[in-house]
Amino acid sequence: MRLRHLLAASLLFAPPLLLTLPASAQQQGQQWFVPPAGQPQGQQQRPAQTQQRPAQTPQRPAAQQPAAGQRPPAPVIAIVDIPEVQRLSAAFNQVREEIERRRAKLNEDLQGEQGRWREEQQSLAAARATLAPEQLRARERDLQERITDAQRIFRDRSRAIDQAAQAGLQQIEQALGAVIRQVAASRGVNIVLPRPLVIFNDAAFDLTDEISAQMNRVLRSVNMPAEGAPPTDAAPGAPAAGAAPNGAPPPPPPQAPAAPARRN
Repeated sequence: MRLRHLLAASLLFAPPLLLTLPASAQQQGQQWFVPPAGQPQGQQQRPAQTQQRPAQTPQRPAAQQPAAGQRPPAPVIAIVDIPEVQRLSAAFNQVREEIERRRAKLNEDLQGEQGRWREEQQSLAAARATLAPEQLRARERDLQERITDAQRIFRDRSRAIDQAAQAGLQQIEQALGAVIRQVAASRGVNIVLPRPLVIFNDAAFDLTDEISAQMNRVLRSVNMPAEGAPPTDAAPGAPAAGAAPNGAPPPPPPQAPAAPARRN
């Protein structure tokens, strides 16, 4: 049961922040690029689950295998509506609201930084006629370094938000897997299917309401990494946050703005 894919389907995750030089600016030989005001590039697409780590099947108690020649038990089937469990889950809504708040703050800070870059660029353009070449080059290098450092900081903050979301979803996934097994055992059910796989069912086969109520009794909130905590390196062999699934090529790495032209 791959709950991680189902859980992440309703939680919006923005891709890692990319501050890149657009193709139009490159073709025109533009030497300075400050990302335009408005929505930052990190908000242009917000896929729900396409950039999440592959789901991990919750750990289940070892099933007792039937002896050789012995028939397996007769199937007793029930269904559960995972999106409805999400909608009613206090823990899931906590994670969703917190991630949305952190991303809004990140975008607000990015726009403010972009505004400061534009102001500095305009100040440099106005001072070209009066500054000595050495002073002009020093200010250009300073602005270049500030932009490069800011790109790294915003990428790290975006990755930390993705990791916080994953940490919250992992706790929900583990609790939900245990609740589903507990409710199924209490009903004598040995197969639980997600609703999208079922064309028709009698209402008596639906465990959604019971699972939702039990989930809120078991897990009302989750512990997430503190805002501002630095991102951690991915475990060996695990795809990094924002990696494309199913063998798709990863997004292009962020590029630093073009170096300013030097005047002798």
